Amino acid sequence: MIREPAQVTIDASGRVQIPLGILAEAGLDTGSPVLAYSDGDGRIVLRRLTDAIDDLLLGEEL
Repeated sequence: MIREPAQVTIDASGRVQIPLGILAEAGLDTGSPVLAYSDGDGRIVLRRLTDAIDDLLLGEEL
């Protein structure tokens, strides 16, 4: 089941709080190391760090 998108706000220090339900659906838990990068105008991607490292070792593109 995919939930409806949640609106979040970037605070003055540049932080965003992602709802736990969204993290759980993505298979992430609090304290999980993730890689964050821009994927174009208005788009930010979070990847599980181990998945991103595996992709780099296998020569796949982020």
